[in-house]
Amino acid sequence: MSPDDDGYIGYVLSDVARLMRMVFDRRVRGIGLTRAQWLVLTRLYRRPGASQTELADMLEIDRASAGRMIDRMEKGHWVERRADTVDRRINRLFLTPEARRVHARMWAIAEATVDDALTPLSPLERARFTGLAARVKERLQSMAGTDVVPVAEPLAPRARRAAAL
Repeated sequence: MSPDDDGYIGYVLSDVARLMRMVFDRRVRGIGLTRAQWLVLTRLYRRPGASQTELADMLEIDRASAGRMIDRMEKGHWVERRADTVDRRINRLFLTPEARRVHARMWAIAEATVDDALTPLSPLERARFTGLAARVKERLQSMAGTDVVPVAEPLAPRARRAAAL
């Protein structure tokens, strides 16, 4: 393969991720969410109690930008800061009940977006694709030296068997 080949796996993966975000962005705009907001909601839903620094790392932005984003979301009553129980200099971030309701609506849109994107695949192909992508992700996490919490729940035994085929 050459750098000019659109079928190169690196290009395909990058394009799939970019297009998924673009389609999802358009869909959640209907409920009033920006990309920055849905990213924060997603990260804090999965990691309640993260610090501002941890959130900045998860979003791959600097701490000052994360702080401004958190300030705006706190003013909008979507995020609350709570002092760390051990180190009072650290604020832990939590979603408010309103943000959890918005996250539930957003999650339904996310599921529909993924389902629409995977429509060309059979159920078996979806299971295989998911299993293979999870293995690649795991390898990349080990290469990056991170201890990231898995995105999805473990596959059910039936789905695990299908993914192994």
